Amino acid sequence: MADPIAKALIAFALLASLLLCSHASSDVPFIVAHKKATLNRLKSGAERVSVTIDIYNQGTSTAYDVSLADDSWPNDAFDVISGSTSKSWERLDAGGILSHTFELEAKAKGVFAGEPAVIKFRVPTKAALQEAYSTPILPLDVLADRPPEKKFEWRLLAKYGSLISVISIMVLFVYLVATPSKSSAKGSKKKR
Repeated sequence: MADPIAKALIAFALLASLLLCSHASSDVPFIVAHKKATLNRLKSGAERVSVTIDIYNQGTSTAYDVSLADDSWPNDAFDVISGSTSKSWERLDAGGILSHTFELEAKAKGVFAGEPAVIKFRVPTKAALQEAYSTPILPLDVLADRPPEKKFEWRLLAKYGSLISVISIMVLFVYLVATPSKSSAKGSKKKR
């Protein structure tokens, strides 16, 4: 027989796991947000930052009065070109996704590391607003002196592509005609 201390520990562990499981399966929204920023260099030399924030509700209930605020872009370094840095929605259903995009133009040169965006939402069972934070972005080297990118010349492909393909087909044909077939080599050797 097991000793009474072991029985008490097993009973306590079962009771604790039952309580934790019942608490974990309660109806609450679970907000996960991903913030990403990409740099786009314009021909004029200006640089734009395109910011996208995706908000996911991984919980089991709806989040209400969802608001997003991304105030990590200083006005002395960036101008808002399109969209806005804040947005609100009436609700985000369980398993739902919301996305918000805005574009900024850089005014100052340097490395910029943005802070996470703040998402506030209301849970029906609680009076206070809940907060969630997005992922932070990697540091952006804004208006950096970069060597020009070597892009593939589509113009050359259009000009010489057909010539290259004809030569390739001819070389393949000559190779196939010139190499002996393996099946004819086996047939010529007769065993006696």
